[in-house]
Amino acid sequence: MTTGNRSPSQASRAQGALTGLCIGDALAMPVHWYYDRRALFRDYGRVQDFLKPRNPHPDSILWRSRYTPSSRKTDILHDQAQYWGQRGIHYHQFLEPGENTLNVQLCRLLMESLHEKGCYDPKDYLERYIHFMTTPGMHRDTYIEECHRAFFQRYGRGIPPERCGTEEKHIGGLPGVVPLGVFYRNDPREAMDAALTHLALTHKGTLMEAAGRLVVELLLGTLEGGHLGELILQAVSRRQSPFLTHPFRRWLDLADETVVGEILSSACYVDQSVPTVLYLAMKYADRPEEGLIANTNLGGDNAYRGAVLGALLGAANGMEGFPRRWIDGLLFPPSSSIPSLFG
Repeated sequence: MTTGNRSPSQASRAQGALTGLCIGDALAMPVHWYYDRRALFRDYGRVQDFLKPRNPHPDSILWRSRYTPSSRKTDILHDQAQYWGQRGIHYHQFLEPGENTLNVQLCRLLMESLHEKGCYDPKDYLERYIHFMTTPGMHRDTYIEECHRAFFQRYGRGIPPERCGTEEKHIGGLPGVVPLGVFYRNDPREAMDAALTHLALTHKGTLMEAAGRLVVELLLGTLEGGHLGELILQAVSRRQSPFLTHPFRRWLDLADETVVGEILSSACYVDQSVPTVLYLAMKYADRPEEGLIANTNLGGDNAYRGAVLGALLGAANGMEGFPRRWIDGLLFPPSSSIPSLFG
C-alpha cells in the first residue's frame, strides 16, 4: 500500500518493519493460541482492533505447564507463578490493549541494546535479558515460553549464558531477528550473522537457522524496495529452504481458513507457521491491514506469526501501510527515540 506511485522511503520501511512487528503481535494478543475459531469469534467477534484479553481462555494449556526455579536467581515467574497449574487462565491476562507479549517485549530490549551500544553485542543483550526476566515487575505477561524456561534451567546449573540456548522449533524466536535485519539493513552479511547469532541464544538448531535465514533474506530484500510477493516467488523458485516446497501460488485462490487449518496447521511449529507467514505475506503483500486481520482471526500462534508477518508487510509498505488507529494504539511503540534503527 503506497500513496499514488510513490514508494515508501527506506526510513519509512525500517520504521514500518519494527512497528509492524509490534502491531501484528498486539492485534493477535487477546486471541493468541485460540485453536477453536468458533470460540474465538464467540469470545471476541472478528478482531480488527487492539483489545484486552479476558478469562477464561478455553484453549489454555497453562494448567499443565510447569517451571520450578532452582534458586532465586532463576525465578522468572515471580507473582505470576500462582496462575500456573490453573485451568482457563489467559496467557496474557494482565496486558492492556495494544501491549506486546513477552517475546516482542524482548525485541524492544534488543532495540535498546542496539541503540545504546551502536552495534550488536550478545553479551550486553544477555545481561539485559537475564535482568529483565529475573527482576519482579519488569513485565506483566503470565506465560513464559519453553525456550526461556530451558534457558534459565541451564543458567541455574552454572552454564555460561551464551551456551544456555537449547534445540528449538517454535516461531516465537523469529521476531528477534527483525531488529537486527533493520539495524544492519545496509550490510546484509552483518545482518545475517548477527540475526543467526541472536536466534541461537534461545533457539538453536538447523531448522530454526533455516527459518531465521529466510526471514532475514526476505526482510532485507523488502527493505531495499523489492516487492514482497515477488521476492517470495523468487525464493520458491530457488528451493533453497525447507519452508519453500509448498504450492503457494496455487493456494492464493483458496480461502485462508482452508490453507491454514486444513492444509497447514495454525500451531507454533516453524514447519507449519513459517509457510503460513509466507502464504499470507504473498496474498496480502500490498494490503497490510487486511493481512494482519486475517492472520489474527485464523487463531493458533497468531501473535508470533503476526509479529513476523507485520514486520515483512511494514517493510514492504512503510508506515503509510498501517491505519493510524493501530500506530497510535500501540502501548509502547518503536519510535524515533531509537534513531539509529530508523535513520
